Amino acid sequence: MDRVLPYVIFAVVLAMAALLLLIGITEAPVNAAGVAHDTIPAMQAGGDGAARLKAIGGYAFAFNCMLLLFAILLCVLSVSPGKRTPAFFGWMTITFAVNILVWQQMYFQHQAFLETGDTGWFLGFPTATAWQVYGVWFAGVVMIAIYSAGFRRYILSEEDERRFEELLRESRDSQE
Repeated sequence: MDRVLPYVIFAVVLAMAALLLLIGITEAPVNAAGVAHDTIPAMQAGGDGAARLKAIGGYAFAFNCMLLLFAILLCVLSVSPGKRTPAFFGWMTITFAVNILVWQQMYFQHQAFLETGDTGWFLGFPTATAWQVYGVWFAGVVMIAIYSAGFRRYILSEEDERRFEELLRESRDSQE
């Protein structure tokens, strides 16, 4: 995995670039920039959300999936190769799965609203917005919890810290 990881990261970045290119070259729907607001002349109203997302919604969904994968891969890259154990990859997989679940719920709940015009409510927000407000926060907390719990095992072990302190002492001694 150590030799392959940079290539996987590069492939994800290329996929993200390709998706952005596809979004950029896709013809904009009618009134994509909005329509004149009924009562406030200086404001634009959103118009038909389903029409705006029809051509690029899949690309946008895939782009955010790639972005979430990119963030996880950078976390993996930040851990020393010797500490990338199967358990570590399991935790990264769980983190990615939680993030994808939240993104999938956010996106498809919004799509359902655009199709039906109806939405449920959760803790004061429409369902898709609640996934954004509470779900994105929760997914971040999962990552923080895993980072905190695994800090000594995967990031800076007590042995690593001891060796670092030795290097500092040696460096100070050699400067004197």
